[in-house]
Amino acid sequence: MSTAPVVAPASLVKSRKTKAPDPTVTDPALVKRAVKAAALGNAMEWFDFGVYSYIAVTLGKVFFPSGNPTAQLLSTFGAFAAAFLVRPLGGMVFGPLGDRVGRQKVLALTMIMMAAGTFAIGLIPSYATIGVGAPVLLLVARLVQGFSTGGEYAGASTFIAEYAPDKRRGFLGSWLEFGTLAGYIAGAGLVTIMTALLSADDLTSWGWRIPFLIAGPMGVIGLYLRLRLEETPAFAAEAEKAENNRPKTPLREMVAGQWRALLLCVGLVLVFNVTDYMLLSYMPSYLTGQLHYDETHGLLVVLGVMAVMMIAQPFVGALTDRVGRRPVIATGCAGFLLLSVPALLLIREGSLLAVALGMGALGLLLVCFTASMPSALPALFPTKVRYGSLSIGFNVSVSLFGGTTPLVVTALIGATGNMMMPAYYMMAAAVIGGFAVWRMAESAGRPLPGSAPSVAGRHAG
Repeated sequence: MSTAPVVAPASLVKSRKTKAPDPTVTDPALVKRAVKAAALGNAMEWFDFGVYSYIAVTLGKVFFPSGNPTAQLLSTFGAFAAAFLVRPLGGMVFGPLGDRVGRQKVLALTMIMMAAGTFAIGLIPSYATIGVGAPVLLLVARLVQGFSTGGEYAGASTFIAEYAPDKRRGFLGSWLEFGTLAGYIAGAGLVTIMTALLSADDLTSWGWRIPFLIAGPMGVIGLYLRLRLEETPAFAAEAEKAENNRPKTPLREMVAGQWRALLLCVGLVLVFNVTDYMLLSYMPSYLTGQLHYDETHGLLVVLGVMAVMMIAQPFVGALTDRVGRRPVIATGCAGFLLLSVPALLLIREGSLLAVALGMGALGLLLVCFTASMPSALPALFPTKVRYGSLSIGFNVSVSLFGGTTPLVVTALIGATGNMMMPAYYMMAAAVIGGFAVWRMAESAGRPLPGSAPSVAGRHAG
């Protein structure tokens, strides 16, 4: 019998064995391209998030000129929140589609839609020009963004996980959230620079369009990178196994057939996103609105914390490959349970050093999640339903718990008058996340469910 290697799709070399699945040897150059292409999409999503969050007051004047600043801001964030409502719908469409036609094709489509939605916002005429049509068009653009985002994170994390060698999946997956932080810093930083350089009139009349129009070239670059990629090894093997006649997996099988994994996914994503949105989205407004902290200094502290998180991200990702995902995620849950109150007390003390220390502590705890989840979540599901089930679980949890965090915490403070509510909310999320970690299986260094073992190639190409 010949033992010569067979060249398989996705530039992989397979060795034939009698019973065990043939291991795949990954092409390091191909893996690098996959990580870059996936991370860029996440960066673009959070670039828009950073821009929209920090230019919300200006957008309120452009699209909702009611004369009431509070009403303007609420209307602007209402359009922002609408994107979260359609994320689960996007996940239910793009996830199953990715399991049927392939990850690469769907990720190219979501990139086009994300870029088009963001770019379109920069082209919408103001309320003064076309009246009520302006906020309607803004809402439509936000819905397009939210719908496409529903298929983005799950697809990108699945894409990297299925390309990565088993022993480096944590490190390579951590670059996905590195892209998240880079995009947010770029978006918020650009708005900060523009606010400093442009007059209020210039920012309102034309300056606000610039960050959104940048999404056009970014989308073209991202689309180019994604179109150059081959399909993931796991999906190619699954399709080849079925000889291109693999039946369509019903949506109910992705839910009812994976109910335990879905519950674990919802719990993990809950603690991941509640703490994420608390730190990166709510805390800037908490510093300025509740603690009357200087807005510029508050923003700079948040950007500094994110820069530190970016530096730590790949190191913690590599750590999960050595010690496991469960210990790192459990450390994050325990940290938020024990340190949320002390950290918030430091932040409330008000001095720049105290705020930086409190925010920094929360940021480093958050890295336990951002560096682990891109590799841990795809490992919950088998290959044939991975994209679809992960999309559904992830987006339902984000929409119900993550995206609502600023609104819920603000309402809790208003109802109770207790300024420590952000800490208690993070502690409650940590308890739920800790239970999910306790029930999940360790996946570090092991093949993905339903996939063959994957090992790294010797040469970097």
